Amino acid sequence: MKKVVLLILGFLLGALAMYFYCCKDASVGDPIVDLPTPPQGTITPAEIKVLTQAYNPRYQAINDSIFRDVAGGDNRSSWYSLEDLNAFLTLAEAQADSLGYTMDGIRIYPGAHPMEKGLPGYSTYLIVPTGYKTVSEGALFYVQKGGGSDDIDGGNGLNRGENGDPPGINYPQ
Repeated sequence: MKKVVLLILGFLLGALAMYFYCCKDASVGDPIVDLPTPPQGTITPAEIKVLTQAYNPRYQAINDSIFRDVAGGDNRSSWYSLEDLNAFLTLAEAQADSLGYTMDGIRIYPGAHPMEKGLPGYSTYLIVPTGYKTVSEGALFYVQKGGGSDDIDGGNGLNRGENGDPPGINYPQ
């Protein structure tokens, strides 16, 4: 009889402990958030500030030489919606496959819109798919060179990101 009482008491204490451990109200205390593993190259907001401020002399040189007569100066950033980025990546992978490539990344190029009405066009950033020629299934290894793969020859790129507001503002906006 003593063993049965201890067994029931142990069961009740275990159930109570599990209740408090597993069934906490999400609004009480800190919620447990499972974040994905950050990709290689992820940086903090403080590091972003350092890098964008280090760009200031280059930006000023562009403004002083090319944009001296344009109010607000050149564009410092380009914004793309998640919808556009996801659609582009899906399209780029399909296009890479049809061109005989395996897409493995993107490359971002700085660019500039053409002059209009005597005024220089804003800077922009172009997103281009990269990859390698698809090899036969008999190949054992693919060796990637440093710095990423080559641009996919014949692959479309993405442009038309929105300018900063105002164009010359630094991080954060």
